Amino acid sequence: MTEVGGIADLTPLAQAKEQRAWYFYDWANSAFATTVSGVLFGPYLIAIAEEAAVDDRVSVLGLSIAPGALPAYVITFSTLISALVLPVLGAVADRTARKKDLLAGFAWSGAFFAALLFFMTGDNWQLGAVTFILANLCFAASAVVNDSILPLISSESDRDRVSSRGWAYGYAGGGLLLALNFVLVSFHDTFGLTEGMAVRISLLSAAVWWAAFTFIPFRGLRNHPPADVEQVEGGVLQRSFGQLWITLKELRNYPVALTFLLAYLFFNDGIQTVISQASVYGVEELGFAQGTMLGVYLLVQFVAVGGALLFGRIAATRGAKNTILGGLVVWAAIVTAGLVMPEKSLVPLLVLGAAIGLVLGGTQALARSYFSLLIPRGKEAEFFSFYHAMERGTSWFGTLVFGLVYTFTDSYRPAIFALIVFFVVGGLLLAKVDTAKGIRDAGNEVPAVI
Repeated sequence: MTEVGGIADLTPLAQAKEQRAWYFYDWANSAFATTVSGVLFGPYLIAIAEEAAVDDRVSVLGLSIAPGALPAYVITFSTLISALVLPVLGAVADRTARKKDLLAGFAWSGAFFAALLFFMTGDNWQLGAVTFILANLCFAASAVVNDSILPLISSESDRDRVSSRGWAYGYAGGGLLLALNFVLVSFHDTFGLTEGMAVRISLLSAAVWWAAFTFIPFRGLRNHPPADVEQVEGGVLQRSFGQLWITLKELRNYPVALTFLLAYLFFNDGIQTVISQASVYGVEELGFAQGTMLGVYLLVQFVAVGGALLFGRIAATRGAKNTILGGLVVWAAIVTAGLVMPEKSLVPLLVLGAAIGLVLGGTQALARSYFSLLIPRGKEAEFFSFYHAMERGTSWFGTLVFGLVYTFTDSYRPAIFALIVFFVVGGLLLAKVDTAKGIRDAGNEVPAVI
């Protein structure tokens, strides 16, 4: 704490208080990301759809779909919608001082829709599909607003630490609830429950967790007035579209930010594909039981807590860009190990899971804080909406490559190894990013360590 003109500067104390509150939104929404999206929704939707299937097919908008393909179609549809909606949302968020209210509104709306998954039973898979799409859209919208708050509550030099700690909270919260639900589902007989009821209670618990812990950032964050807002005529939506159009035209003025976004699209797509296909690879190629892979998933969650904090510490001395590049080298080593991993050998699988956890939280946390340095003030939500929209709009590319390689080789080993291309290309593009120039272009202060 310093003194300005003889008066104590309380800004650092106020920021620290807001940061502690902000961490808890990652803790809150990770319950949906892990328990619902990551583990339980897909298999349960398939089971419900199979009850309604006629000749092993269900009808979706007139198309005959196998129940096993439903989760992929539902998630793809949801992410594509969010990719279209998020940039407009970002423009709206940047024009209001009530970002914490937007954050809580989207969070509580998403939790409400997620809670409706409890009523997905019998053969009403349609209820589950629609409510998941709405919950996932609210989840993405809240993530944009949450990320846009990061530059408002931290200085440029402190951003890696704050972002990393937020990710650590997220993995800890999501992992804790998932562990509790793992016990409930695995030992449902002990609790006098059917497996279906145990899954439905677990889905409901994620919604309650998300809604309840959102009260902490809602109470602890302040609403910050918008900065450098474009003067555009019209109502709220008209002004927001006007600002969005201006920002799209001005993007060429931020070539460093665009280069990083392109790099992020590649390496993040590789990361997301490894995570989404790891269970399939472990069960189908390595011969492990689904319960074993769920245990590994939990291991990844809890190791990622330490990984996010470790990467934040490394970035403090080596810079975020170099730390991310180091993480991408580890990711490349992970998919290479997948090519030669022995079947039904638990120790190598646990080592690989620990390695994934180590770099998972760190690379994603630092990508968020690094990008925030390249964003001009007053357009945090817009730029983060592009960040999330482009991520979601292209998240199918890695899984497509994985699927094509498997189709041609009939093996998951070359399919998982093929993802090395995403880490190599992403790393090469990131290496080209001129961090100092990008920060100056955005009008931000260049930290001592970049």
